[in-house]
Amino acid sequence: MDELRRAAFGDLPDRPVWADARSPDPRRRWLAAVALGGQGRYAAAATALAGLVGHADPVLASLAATTLASHRRQLGAHAEARVWDGRALRRMAEENWRTAGDHSVEFPEINSADARADALVGLAADAIGLGRIGVARRLDTAARAVDQVSSRSAIRRDWVGAEIELASGNPQAAIACAERAVVRTSECPSIRHQVKSDLILGVALVTADDARGAAVLRRALDAALQRGLPPLAWPSALVLAGLPGADREHFLERAGGALRFVLRRADARGRLLAEASPWLPSDLVRSGDLPRTGGQTILDGLSTGSCQGSAPGVR
Repeated sequence: MDELRRAAFGDLPDRPVWADARSPDPRRRWLAAVALGGQGRYAAAATALAGLVGHADPVLASLAATTLASHRRQLGAHAEARVWDGRALRRMAEENWRTAGDHSVEFPEINSADARADALVGLAADAIGLGRIGVARRLDTAARAVDQVSSRSAIRRDWVGAEIELASGNPQAAIACAERAVVRTSECPSIRHQVKSDLILGVALVTADDARGAAVLRRALDAALQRGLPPLAWPSALVLAGLPGADREHFLERAGGALRFVLRRADARGRLLAEASPWLPSDLVRSGDLPRTGGQTILDGLSTGSCQGSAPGVR
């Protein structure tokens, strides 16, 4: 695995990928966009993806669209993410998708099974954020029917399964899904997927009033801060800030710093979507108060898909 792939889906999530984001090889640009999104650099990721969502290869185009959808979802824009995930699924429905270019030797992450599963998982996460839990369950079932997916894709399915159960008021079932994701990370070299799995498990445990939740969330926060993953740092810190006995001001400062980093590096469209989102805790950027939106705490938002994002953006 070269350093670019290690940045996107491995042990170097904070590696600079600027040169690869401008590579003439569209596959390298996609990997760079994935890494940039994990680093919270959404504007740079959107630029790298701009020429890929209409690529002639439907597999690559589909993966590019679901990546952009994931970044939009991380900013709380589930409706717009749904448009991109729908486009991704349509590309995979094209008659020629099975004859798309073979990337499997040098770029095993670019494959038709993962592309189709990613689109379905993304649509399920979008549906959760839009309050359409029945639709999310049907999409989740369809995603789980896709054979021969990678460990990365299987982890994403477990994430959205946990989010569906949280949104349905079934925290114990959510814990089971999240624990499967954590176990699967032993088969996946991605630090980002390990951190996000801990984040989702921590939210599920906290929702179930399980005392283990704080330690799991603290582990996620520490790793996100150390490895340059602010989209995962702010929700981890924000949930910790709301726990009984927590150093609220300390965690709010951590959350605010990470969220401001992300918003300042979002593209103009992304910032507008974030400001309009009922899920993004934009009040935290303007004040030290733990935000509430529509009578819901951010923890409710984390369990309905805004946090992957899905704890920020399923990718």
